[in-house]
Amino acid sequence: MAQPNDLLAVLIDADNVPPSSIGAVLTEVARFGTASVKRVYGDWTQQRLSSWKAPASEHVIQPMQQFANTVKKNATDSALIIDAMDLLYTRRFQGFCIVSSDSDFTRLASRIREDGVTVYGFGERKTPEAFRNACDQFTYLDVLDEPAAEGAVKAPAPTRATRAELRSNTKLLSGLRTSIATASGEDGWANLAVVGALMRKQQPDFDPRNWHYAKLSDLVRATELFEVESRPTGGVQVRNKPKTAAK
Repeated sequence: MAQPNDLLAVLIDADNVPPSSIGAVLTEVARFGTASVKRVYGDWTQQRLSSWKAPASEHVIQPMQQFANTVKKNATDSALIIDAMDLLYTRRFQGFCIVSSDSDFTRLASRIREDGVTVYGFGERKTPEAFRNACDQFTYLDVLDEPAAEGAVKAPAPTRATRAELRSNTKLLSGLRTSIATASGEDGWANLAVVGALMRKQQPDFDPRNWHYAKLSDLVRATELFEVESRPTGGVQVRNKPKTAAK
């Protein structure tokens, strides 16, 4: 489990991440630990990356220059991978945050995890499943709250998935039922935090915000298929409703 004092290395692929998302990404990263290294990789001689200048300066992210020496060969990815391995070998970091939608980082994520170091992935919905599953936790950029500009009108909150939409998602329901069964005691009740952790292990991109629910408890309640109780001793417990009640 992430700790506030964990040291993290944040490595960003400028070619595959919009600079407008980086503020929200770093806010999310702060939940997992301290970003002691922040680097963004790209060929900064290319005009298309000029929009990165302001956010990189604002968030104190070190731009790493890598010339595109060969057509159709991504030298930027190679530079990021080499630096990641150099940082891994220092044994200073408890986690790596790889910010990209590129499947080229699948093996890197797997290799870092082989050393027992946590990998947090961030990317767009188009991110290949292989890279998402290679991470301990993967977060889609569109579920993160972008910092509002001063004086800007806040956009209305997205509509939450309905009960019918949630119930039609067999992957979600199967994962929840399996996780509850695994974490439950003889009385059928399971700690919701443990259920959430088990869901992440099965589906690294699992996040209640994917369905526009801020909390896992809200998402589980919305299905109306599970009983959810807050206990006086702290924590939230969940169990499957009897079939006659889950209608």
